[in-house]
Amino acid sequence: MANGTTKIGFEEQLWQAADKLRSNMDAAEYKHVVLGLIFLKYVSDSFKEKYNQLKAAGYGDEEDRDEYIADNIFWVPKESRWDYIKAHATNTDIGEVIDKAMETIEKENDSLKGVLTKNYSRRDLNKTRLGELVTLFTNIDVGTTAAQERDVLGRVYEYFLGKFASAEGKLGGEFYTPSCVVRTLVEMIEPFEGQIYDPACGSGGMFSQSARFVKEHQGNIRDVSIFGQESNPTTWKLAKMNLALRGLEANLGKHNADSFHDDQHKTLKANYILANPPFNISDWGGERLKDDVRWAYGVPPVGNANYAWLQHMLHHLNPVGGVAGTVLANGSLSTNTSNEGEIRKNMIKGDVVECIVSLPGQLFYSTGIPVSLWIMRKGKTDAAKGKILFIDARTLGFMIDRKVKELSEEDIRKIASTYHNWRLGENYEDIQGFCKSATLEEVAQQDYILTPGRYVGIEEQEEDGEPFEEKMERLTTELFGLFEQSHKLEGEIVKKLAAIGYSK
Repeated sequence: MANGTTKIGFEEQLWQAADKLRSNMDAAEYKHVVLGLIFLKYVSDSFKEKYNQLKAAGYGDEEDRDEYIADNIFWVPKESRWDYIKAHATNTDIGEVIDKAMETIEKENDSLKGVLTKNYSRRDLNKTRLGELVTLFTNIDVGTTAAQERDVLGRVYEYFLGKFASAEGKLGGEFYTPSCVVRTLVEMIEPFEGQIYDPACGSGGMFSQSARFVKEHQGNIRDVSIFGQESNPTTWKLAKMNLALRGLEANLGKHNADSFHDDQHKTLKANYILANPPFNISDWGGERLKDDVRWAYGVPPVGNANYAWLQHMLHHLNPVGGVAGTVLANGSLSTNTSNEGEIRKNMIKGDVVECIVSLPGQLFYSTGIPVSLWIMRKGKTDAAKGKILFIDARTLGFMIDRKVKELSEEDIRKIASTYHNWRLGENYEDIQGFCKSATLEEVAQQDYILTPGRYVGIEEQEEDGEPFEEKMERLTTELFGLFEQSHKLEGEIVKKLAAIGYSK
């Protein structure tokens, strides 16, 4: 720490400190306790910065609600401000104080109604631990302009979401997509301006990464309109908080809702769609949607929603250059079950499939199912018309722990630049084992199967210059040497066992 403020780069230490306070609480429940407090701290810090500016100006309007609303800053009443909460951190009524703060903020800010966590006073939540969390977060600067420029809160919030996803395992995948996967999609479809839509938005990660992309490319976030939908009510609230924290205005529908059966954006034709819908869901109610207008390429099977998601996205794409990037299980690339093969064939012949990327395994906390990225576009460039780019990225990435892999920034650039060079017809060439530009005729010859490995081939191995006969003699000599060593070790083990009374 320096000057009482935790600096960027502290996410892991902060997580470890917060996790120690979890005690026996389930991760799924604790998630809302922690993220709700981070949100409250952010709102209060943002308010306090504006409050100090107004007070310094000397006009006496630092308690004028309109001054804050005009600057898109949430109005925070006195009993909801962090200084007030901090003063009660060691009191037994800290739970009631936080609940009251949340209720008051919701009452004063329409966009947050029904969103914030308000059960901190429940009996099973350890109030000593809760007070320690308040103290822990007190020294984090998350709401000031300087902090926002460093995206402190965004990084903390995202880091904690990832950690909770890991702790929750399979259930974590319902609200969190690994950030490296999101960044890959964002770098590929470049949502610079226009309407962005996610029909299964989870906690809003696709939107926050899109906003970051715009900022990094010196764009104006006001040129982007965000539309989303999420069926899980608690996850929908997480998304609302996540976007509010980043100052992003978004239309996530009037309430949580199922995109198939309660489409909150029926007339939307988005410029960009980013999504990681749930894989292979069988109970999506397809039997009630047999004649739906969205099934332009064929009626999806009631037993699997993968091709319903793809067609839902295509239906909501702007017909002039609209592009969608989504994550799906690899099975969708080759399945011929229940009309899926015919739908895929129609999509390919309709020239809306632009690029398929096979991702490495172990990227997701929630599933070991191999996945791929689908890039679909209405209105391809001349260089891309009548073709599909296949990228096999399965050998990329690095292990961040024993279970989970991550794509590096270099990996993401390699995938994205290959795709952009191809679609623009500039500096692209097929690389055996990595990428291949295939014509629709070539895809037809492969029975419209979209598995990249079928097209890119096997990576060429560099010759080491050692003659085959010499290499075989060397390798067999090494092998027999290992056999001999193994036999000696076996003998030693037998002797050791006999010495303690264990022998044949």
